[in-house]
Amino acid sequence: MAGTSSESQFVTFSLDNEVFAVPVSVVREILDHEDAFKIPHGPDYLLGLRDVRGQGVPVIDLRLRLGMTKTEKTPHTRALVLDVPMGDKTLTLGLVADRVFEVIPFRDEEIEGAPDIGVRWRSDYIAGVVRRNGGFVVIVDLARLFSGAEVAMMGTANHLAATA
Repeated sequence: MAGTSSESQFVTFSLDNEVFAVPVSVVREILDHEDAFKIPHGPDYLLGLRDVRGQGVPVIDLRLRLGMTKTEKTPHTRALVLDVPMGDKTLTLGLVADRVFEVIPFRDEEIEGAPDIGVRWRSDYIAGVVRRNGGFVVIVDLARLFSGAEVAMMGTANHLAATA
């Protein structure tokens, strides 16, 4: 008797030459990239606020957040508007990606854990890795990517936008 295979849907996108994915369930919409309203004294990866259907949404340069070089805007640059469950709250934010590819299903048995390379490195944001087309797709654990202090700071940014 064959076991049943479960699968989940993911939105894939690129940062530089690497492919990442987030669960489709957290993606509210995908927008063309626009410059954000700057917020003073924010971390370098916080590009600022963007109006999304009447809501001020903090916009993150995910490349900078992951220690990569700053995103250079091209005609393919997009902002993924996400509603990320964070305990009893939902964090709404925009992630800037170099390019958004597609929605794709991954079977549970295809998803591997973050690789162990024998030394400590920041891999806590990796929910899993999938082998695809001779390379890898890194599934981002959005809840772990942002610490409590960062979530509080983005909540303040949302509050500032709501009162403006």
